[in-house]
Amino acid sequence: MGRTVLPYSQVWEAERQRWLKFRRALRREDQVHLDRLFESVRLHLQAGVYASQPWPLESMLLSMLLEHQKALSALEERLRGLDEARHRIQKSPLTPL
Repeated sequence: MGRTVLPYSQVWEAERQRWLKFRRALRREDQVHLDRLFESVRLHLQAGVYASQPWPLESMLLSMLLEHQKALSALEERLRGLDEARHRIQKSPLTPL
């Protein structure tokens, strides 16, 4: 008989549980960030199913990095827009020097 493969959501939960001692050793403010990282994996559970890696943590870490990169890109874009707006205001003839 073949090996039964657990649903990826159960694999995710087991991996999260495995890291609980590590979480408890963190400062409270860092625990919140670790929780958010593991929650970001939930957004990509389907991709983890398709990846079917022998080490599930790899796809989970990649999901965390993906969400981190998306947030970083959004902040960069927002900063660029604010910078452009600041330059427009500074160049405006109505703005006193």
